[in-house]
Amino acid sequence: MTTDAHPTPIETARRTARTIGDLPANFMLDGETYRAAAEVGYEGMAFYYAGRAGVLGDVDARVVTEAFVFFPPTSVEVAWTSSAEIEPRDASARRFAGALATWTDAHMPTDALDYPRLADLLGIVIREADPTGAPVFAGWRVLDEPDDPRALALHRLNALRELRAARHGVAVLEVGLAPLEALMVKTPFMADVFGWPEPRPEPDETLRERWQSAEDETDRRFAEDLAALDGAERAELEALLDAARRALRASSTDT
Repeated sequence: MTTDAHPTPIETARRTARTIGDLPANFMLDGETYRAAAEVGYEGMAFYYAGRAGVLGDVDARVVTEAFVFFPPTSVEVAWTSSAEIEPRDASARRFAGALATWTDAHMPTDALDYPRLADLLGIVIREADPTGAPVFAGWRVLDEPDDPRALALHRLNALRELRAARHGVAVLEVGLAPLEALMVKTPFMADVFGWPEPRPEPDETLRERWQSAEDETDRRFAEDLAALDGAERAELEALLDAARRALRASSTDT
């Protein structure tokens, strides 16, 4: 229940889920990100795997598969192995963070919102969050951060994306869903992108109910992370994330 007109942690967790999940992911879906990576030798989606998982260090592909949860082991193995000789893993991670900063500069309007305040609020959550079960988040939050306020805000927003994604991965497995089953409920169109082989499960009511249970548990766990902010700060965070989403939409419309 909301008190004194301020949202509870669970309310903020639910209302910010889509923006946290979708907004920073735009740079991962942008062709320019991969064209730039191709100039140094990355092929196809290899930069995604090497860049995102680069914060884990030079680990076995099975560690990456476990951390990513929703990706088929074969896709991870091929991409992780093929990218090993291009540059060190920490360099891949820094290049990935740099790609986010480049995307931010091109797509997020300068005066659309208070980026320094958004970065401050996100920073509180990031610093206080328990990284248990969230290895990519743990690695991302110790990367060097950009100085530009816009880039810093989006850099930290991606850290929260990794944190919520990790909470969701744990919740999915705990309710007894296989990663592919969860993917087919929420984003079946990504199965081809991730390289999941056929046949794929057709979600029935039981799978959908389990997925909703996992989503509810994700909200509960992420709410514990957002409890690092007080009610007024959570209201600010919601407003700033709404403004960021509107700014990107307006920018996309203009171009």
